[in-house]
Amino acid sequence: MIIYEWRGTFSKGEVAALHAEGFAHETGQHDWWKQVREHSLGWVCARDAGTLIGFVNVAWDGADHAFLLDILTTASYRRQGVGTAVVAVAEDNARKAGCEWLHVDFGPQLGPFYLNGCGFQETAAGLIALR
Repeated sequence: MIIYEWRGTFSKGEVAALHAEGFAHETGQHDWWKQVREHSLGWVCARDAGTLIGFVNVAWDGADHAFLLDILTTASYRRQGVGTAVVAVAEDNARKAGCEWLHVDFGPQLGPFYLNGCGFQETAAGLIALR
């Protein structure tokens, strides 16, 4: 049974491995636990039998706007509703925190997931590549 937990605990290695798999890069030494605790409204952990299988970081401006970052589901659990569920938990908790807006950016290939699966509305946005 998959358990979804708002502000659940995790090791930095767990999220680093999920991040490396999801974004196809080396695991690295980034301290995810420290980052989300110090800078985020919250995060959602999805676990099956104790194993971290999904994650989303919910950044915010401290007031009305929350932002989804690093939405990840391990490959063997994709297309089973895990990503949609972590987004739903994030949305619910951002609403409870008093946020009025939940933002996400994504490439065109992920449009069906965010727009159809999660209920986001398409908007115009801008981006500057910093490196």
